[in-house]
Amino acid sequence: MATAVQLDAGYDNIGIPLVVRGAITLAVLQALAVVIVSVITKALGGTVEHALTGGVVFIGAMVTIFYPGTLTRPRTIDGIAGAAGIGLAATWIFLLIDAFLLQTFHVYTNRWHQIGGGSIWWYLPVWWMVGTYLSWMGGWILAHQANKSGSASVPAAVVLVSVTSAICGVVAILTHFPGASWNVPTFAVAMLPGLALANIVGALGTRRS
Repeated sequence: MATAVQLDAGYDNIGIPLVVRGAITLAVLQALAVVIVSVITKALGGTVEHALTGGVVFIGAMVTIFYPGTLTRPRTIDGIAGAAGIGLAATWIFLLIDAFLLQTFHVYTNRWHQIGGGSIWWYLPVWWMVGTYLSWMGGWILAHQANKSGSASVPAAVVLVSVTSAICGVVAILTHFPGASWNVPTFAVAMLPGLALANIVGALGTRRS
């Protein structure tokens, strides 16, 4: 993932070949993250497992959020929609990888089966929505940066989302939100409202056309 996106020489790239290549790449990276988490979960336990799983989930989430935007270089709704399109297409391609490889080789643990009441198909429609949302919000955040300063910095965007997500997670825990606790799933879910909050913060001071 590029560390910065310079948008002076072109932006809002939404060509079909770019979207398809980006979606395939993103889906493969997501599948790789799932495999790594599965290996960690099966081989380790306790604090080490949680720390390593949290690191992989964080990296995978940030790639899903911002990688599409580094390709479309968004400044307007077109580039933002292109980033969301890459995220959505990646979820479809992930479905194929999942059905023919991950499920065939029993990558998922019994814990994953138990969440779905004995089935692992429950998460696919959820992932279609979440994967699209993550890339869509990432596109918005990069577009806000570009419209304010002429360039978009992925590291700065990662820091912003990390802070807002951490705030949402801590607030959920302190207010005793159902199911919230000091664990990886809580802060992973906190990225959803955290992204919305980061988008609002990123929009502050944006030039209006």
